[in-house]
Amino acid sequence: MINMNIRFFRRRINMTQEQLAEKLNVTRQTLAKWENGEATPNINDCINMSEIFQIKIDDLARDMKEEELPLVSPKGKHIFGIVTVGEKGQMVIPKDARKIFDINPGDKLMVLGDEEQGIAIVKTDAFTGFANEILKAYKEKGVL
Repeated sequence: MINMNIRFFRRRINMTQEQLAEKLNVTRQTLAKWENGEATPNINDCINMSEIFQIKIDDLARDMKEEELPLVSPKGKHIFGIVTVGEKGQMVIPKDARKIFDINPGDKLMVLGDEEQGIAIVKTDAFTGFANEILKAYKEKGVL
């Protein structure tokens, strides 16, 4: 479980055992034992690896099928799954996304788009606050 995850995430960031061991202040042999399942890292080493790999610590320790590993997102980035767009353009935002981004019934969302990058959905009040900060900065510089 954790041994397979350590090996996968280390390779995903193109790091050798020696390089990761040095960052963790352990020997390469210790890291090799972790990856071979002969030993288990302590919690502090797990925390440090999750920061190096830019993943959540539970993704490091979680028992995942091999095909699930590439789907693990970096910290702060999320893959919520696939939604289906209805005939009138409606879609259901996954529950986990609504929870993390505090989206509740009645909230107003803004849909932004870039023909090369795709679309983004942001809460209207967050976008308005950001836009007001930009206007304020331009006014202070005398641009507007």
